Amino acid sequence: MSKRVLITGGASGLGLALAEQYGAAGHRVLIADLHEPDAVPDGDVSSQRLDVRVRNDWDRALRRCETTWGGLDILVNNAGVAAAGRVERLEAVDWDWILDINLKGTVNGCRTFVPVFKQQGSGHIVNIASMAGLLNLPGMVSYNVSKAAVVSLSETLSQELAPYGIRTTLVCPGFVRTNLGAKLRSPDPVLARLADRMIMGGKLTADEVAEQVVTAVAKGRFLALTHPEGRQAVRLKRLLPALLDKQVAKAWRRTAAKLDEQDRQERERTT
Repeated sequence: MSKRVLITGGASGLGLALAEQYGAAGHRVLIADLHEPDAVPDGDVSSQRLDVRVRNDWDRALRRCETTWGGLDILVNNAGVAAAGRVERLEAVDWDWILDINLKGTVNGCRTFVPVFKQQGSGHIVNIASMAGLLNLPGMVSYNVSKAAVVSLSETLSQELAPYGIRTTLVCPGFVRTNLGAKLRSPDPVLARLADRMIMGGKLTADEVAEQVVTAVAKGRFLALTHPEGRQAVRLKRLLPALLDKQVAKAWRRTAAKLDEQDRQERERTT
């Protein structure tokens, strides 16, 4: 049976891969993004401008879904941005930017379509978080917080909305080879370069992650851990947290030494 699917941030990366897979499977897809996709995927796929921070944009998306489709079956809150930086270097504006998009943008999507789902007696919310929201590695504090909040939101909604026939799937991927690094903000060049290398060195493609997401949604699974190394790290955190902490601390000491050298060079340039 054809589903009606709205995907935020669907013009590129994982969002576009999801649009391609849902479109190819015969579902009706609306790509909601600040930008037009370079190429609209095959199938019944259309696009509409949407800034997840803007209430009026969500209202227009809602009206389109109701007018064109008579409702919605799957909401994919995929739009997101990346950041790296030490806590003392991040400005208030940096926090506002990432929380407004990664967290409040996801909340806005849920607030918009949960009433529709309740009226239908069915619906599925898919929130794209990150392994960062489960592991909380140093040097990524604002990104970690934004994604950990999406984890909390999703766990809450899975219980809160279940009596109304509404399902929730939380996706926590590791690094995926996408253009996410191009939009990354960081006041720490060392951390920015490290994050970009890790993103581009991701072991799974967006298509491979999208395939796992589509399967998890179809099977009604709550948690989708898409990367083997992510699943291993989560198990280690649960069963042997001291060992994981030791590994993280060792890696962070090496990075901290590079950051100290960066700071020293900056002080020299300003004196």
